[in-house]
Amino acid sequence: MSLSVTTWYLEQTSRAALSPGQEPPAGQGVRIARAEVPSPEFSRFLYTAVGGDVTWTDRLPWSHAQWAEYLGRPGVETWVAYERGTPAGFIELAAGPDGSVEIAYFGLIPAFRGRRIGGHLLTYGIERAWDLAERWPECPSTRRVWVHTCSLDGVHAMANYERRGFRVYETTVTEEPEVPAPGPWPGAGPLASLPQPTAGR
Repeated sequence: MSLSVTTWYLEQTSRAALSPGQEPPAGQGVRIARAEVPSPEFSRFLYTAVGGDVTWTDRLPWSHAQWAEYLGRPGVETWVAYERGTPAGFIELAAGPDGSVEIAYFGLIPAFRGRRIGGHLLTYGIERAWDLAERWPECPSTRRVWVHTCSLDGVHAMANYERRGFRVYETTVTEEPEVPAPGPWPGAGPLASLPQPTAGR
């Protein structure tokens, strides 16, 4: 069984295009830090915890070595939002050789959505995309920041990108196999057909 998936490609071609999101209240205890030491375990946790309910599946087959190789590339950065010390979401940047920086992944763990963290994290990540070459001398200065999202993504994703100043430059529609959301860890997807444990087990 297949379904029609619309994918939107968005870009900023000037740092001045960024429209900052509102920061969470100071008492909420939100901070953003870069995961500077490449950690396949941590990055896979973020990927599955954030994307488990919106059908992020492309990296699920990756081996530890594949994660390590990718995270070790120049210009790949993971910025993590924390609320009172607990990871709430992340934004992953990947620099290209032509001065473009892709927002490869961005999102929040479900329990932290609707807490005014997403717009702030996206704003911070876009700013880090524009100044990425300052941390990576081997990468060219950023000339363009881009991202893609699709109709399977979170319901607020597209609006958040547009509010931050991104503009659509391409739209595609494809037929893709219908795949259930995998959940945040193996076995955490839809389990309605499995027998439920009885009391006292």
